[in-house]
Amino acid sequence: MDFLRPASWEEALAAKAEFPTAVPIAGGTDIMVEINFDHRRPEYLLDLGRIELLREWEVGEEVTKLGASVPYTQIMENLRTTLPGLALASHTVASPQIRNRGGVGGNLGCASPAGDSHPALLAAGCEVEVESVRGSRMIPIDEFYTGVKRNALAADELIKSVHIKNATGPQQYSKVGTRNAMVIAVCGFGLALHPDTRTVRTGIASAAPTPIRAEAAEEFLNAALEEGGFWDNGKVITPSIAKQFGELASAACNPIDDVRGTAKYRRHAVGILARRQLVWTWEQYRGTNGRSLEGAA
Repeated sequence: MDFLRPASWEEALAAKAEFPTAVPIAGGTDIMVEINFDHRRPEYLLDLGRIELLREWEVGEEVTKLGASVPYTQIMENLRTTLPGLALASHTVASPQIRNRGGVGGNLGCASPAGDSHPALLAAGCEVEVESVRGSRMIPIDEFYTGVKRNALAADELIKSVHIKNATGPQQYSKVGTRNAMVIAVCGFGLALHPDTRTVRTGIASAAPTPIRAEAAEEFLNAALEEGGFWDNGKVITPSIAKQFGELASAACNPIDDVRGTAKYRRHAVGILARRQLVWTWEQYRGTNGRSLEGAA
């Protein structure tokens, strides 16, 4: 196994063009596990650890540009207001040591359906900026996952950054695991309210071949909130709406049975997480916006 260690982004792109089978390694929290267990033996490793560009972030008026190697710890400490769903997801990643090393780019590159950042990215809405010596392009997150541990990157492309919509409303993330730390998700769910567009987005992990959104659940909830005037009147979400939302989220899943949980359990758990998160986020929305409208009605 050869080890390529570029000193700049331009050198990294050139190396990836020359050795398209080279596997990028930054935090190494996923790829090193596969190598150590001999599940993967790449011919080349492309070390991105010296490239400062990948550890930078920029908060814009509407979008945050997050470098592919910004550690989860930095997201938790610096972006919990701007990207609350991703910050919550970052809290659930493994251990402090791994949170200090791993970043969103690694999750996206490995494209594991169980990756903790995927539901938050899907729910927030983002684009993945990828680049090669041929140029750069933006891949919408809904088009990024193409199969089990497969993504839309071309062989000579590297993930440079993720452009994530800044939160305009409450966001949540939670996962089910067999213990409280150092655990791969049995299932995970993310929810984001977008009051600026009066829409809701979701994300599901470890309950389908790829990370997915519960689109039917979103469509139902968007219609229910609009028809009931909930965005304006600040009323409490009714139990029937929460129940239907959870059932539709559960129905979106296409899980498997494995050592961590059964398909039946995963569907059930996703439905519970969806229902709870809807109540939590809506109560937070009411607390900051809706209750004053209700009192004035």
